[in-house]
Amino acid sequence: ALSQGKPLPTELRAGYDKLKSEIDAEDAKHDRPASHVDDEYGDAGWNDPRVCMTTSRAPSSRLKQFAKEMKLLIPNSTRINRGSHRVDELVEQCKTSDFNDLVVGRAGRADCLPLPLGPTAYFTLSGAVLRHDLEGGAAPMSEAYPHVILNQFQTELGRRVGNILKCLFPVPKLDTRRVVTFSNSDDHISFRHHVYKKEGNKEDKVTLYEVGP
Repeated sequence: ALSQGKPLPTELRAGYDKLKSEIDAEDAKHDRPASHVDDEYGDAGWNDPRVCMTTSRAPSSRLKQFAKEMKLLIPNSTRINRGSHRVDELVEQCKTSDFNDLVVGRAGRADCLPLPLGPTAYFTLSGAVLRHDLEGGAAPMSEAYPHVILNQFQTELGRRVGNILKCLFPVPKLDTRRVVTFSNSDDHISFRHHVYKKEGNKEDKVTLYEVGP
């Protein structure tokens, strides 16, 4: 009727106002039917995430150093000493302190617990190179919020894992020159951390500097 410039049929006019108000209320979060799977990051981006970092009990010196570097890597993160606390006690303390995620570093593993309801993601760690072990030395650690690149996370599980990783980081400014990359290949995720510098006035010519870890 509208396309032909005719009045709406009488039987449709009564419901028009109700339908219009529902359509006007739709936004990016509500424009599609909700899944039965909870979206723990449905409100991501409204506020900068707060991440609590800790380790297993009695960590090695290398694990302590790794935790320090992870604290520098993830903006707005806080590193705490584990002590004798159980993980469930840490979770309750993090909830009380309004943390968004709890990351627990262990020997050869890292656990990421999105708060308040999870789910917990378990990552096996291998081939970690700390900043002081980088060949040629590491570039200075920038405090700018980094751009996050996710490569090959297209499956349903991949998108969820990608959400867990990218939502550890706040939204960066467009002109920041710090980049973290998660690249998935056959469920093996490679991680790199760089800053870059443009060569002269050429937009497609950049030099990458390894920051680590």
